[in-house]
Amino acid sequence: MKAAVLYSGGKDSSLVAVILQRLGYQVELVTANFGIFPSWKSASQSASCLGFKHHVLRADPKIMEEAVNIILKDGFPNHGINLLHKEILKQAAEKYQVLADGTRRDDRVPKLNLNEIQSLEDSKSVQYLNLAGWGHKTINQLSKQLFNLVREPTNRDNNSDYEIEIRCLINQVEGKDTASKLFPPHIQSRVTGWRKDEQK
Repeated sequence: MKAAVLYSGGKDSSLVAVILQRLGYQVELVTANFGIFPSWKSASQSASCLGFKHHVLRADPKIMEEAVNIILKDGFPNHGINLLHKEILKQAAEKYQVLADGTRRDDRVPKLNLNEIQSLEDSKSVQYLNLAGWGHKTINQLSKQLFNLVREPTNRDNNSDYEIEIRCLINQVEGKDTASKLFPPHIQSRVTGWRKDEQK
């Protein structure tokens, strides 16, 4: 069965992709893009290093505009990012019967609650899988065993999360460096390939 993993190029979404592949799913890695900035390129490189098919899901820029309006009104990004995530899952459900992402137990955003998951599965006749039972320590340990990882400050060229296009649009609308007030600098992990001793 074909499964789409919403993919950022990070360790969480890479791990769920590997788990599903080893369980026999035909895994395709999917990165949403709203046409504001080609943020999918980093994820595509990570997918290629792992030998997975990668697709760009072309999303409606109006959804991004709505999310940015919410973020600017709230003064923080959580609700806007969750809106994007829910809409992208719905769009992916038009093509795939199994959807997955790297959402883990201790994530705040993006994250669907149980009612939203049930609604997605029932309304779209899909299965939705994530890492909700897995904590940060476990995922870090497993990822280090499987992948070569680079830890670096997040920027436009090494991150395929929703955040990148959000930042770009906010800076276009509100002026340069406005987004940095809403998204403080942080370190992220990016997958650059398999560990040499790991067999796919």
